[in-house]
Amino acid sequence: MHSSVENLIKINKEIESNFIDFKEKNKLPKIIAVSKTFGMDKIRPLIEHGHTDFGENKVQEAIEKWTKILNENDKINLHLIGKLQTNKVKFCLKLFKFIHSLDSEKLAKKIADEQIKQKTKVKLFIQINIGNEQQKSGIYADQVENFYNFCTNLDLDIVGTMCIQPANEDPEKYFMRMMYLNKKLGLKEISMGMSSDYQKAIKFNSTYLRIGSNIFGKRD
Repeated sequence: MHSSVENLIKINKEIESNFIDFKEKNKLPKIIAVSKTFGMDKIRPLIEHGHTDFGENKVQEAIEKWTKILNENDKINLHLIGKLQTNKVKFCLKLFKFIHSLDSEKLAKKIADEQIKQKTKVKLFIQINIGNEQQKSGIYADQVENFYNFCTNLDLDIVGTMCIQPANEDPEKYFMRMMYLNKKLGLKEISMGMSSDYQKAIKFNSTYLRIGSNIFGKRD
């Protein structure tokens, strides 16, 4: 058995044993295997094992890696978890089923226009700058409600919110705030929690965990 499959099985068992009440209520989160920079030699074993959710940071890398596989397997859900530039939207919509990084009105308009052209619809997460960090993308928490209304007026399918919490801090206060904001908007999905803190994210109702190194190993 490939190491990436062994690691995924271990993570799933760990989550199930630590969150028995979540399992009983069928509320365990989905795991997005963050495959950015990794080759198909590490990804294919997971696909063969039956895993369906994968995350990429860059549209161009995803096109090169995933186009052939997606044509062969329509069960795979590809998630864009990195920043999306407006000039990449038309390519993105042909490949990804989920975009976790909706962070501006300009991008929202571009996605809305391109969806009409391509007669398609993608599921979107509003990226929230939960730590109010100037160097990070995302909508500030006090602007999220207005931005959500702007997006729904464009007929965008907003399914949830996403955050990248500040590094080197206890993430729980940020996860708690995300849970509150998501509930206030009436959304079901929250994309938060990575290899270092996904256990804490589950406690605050994360529905999508973005796990890379704990599955694939360290990046070069």
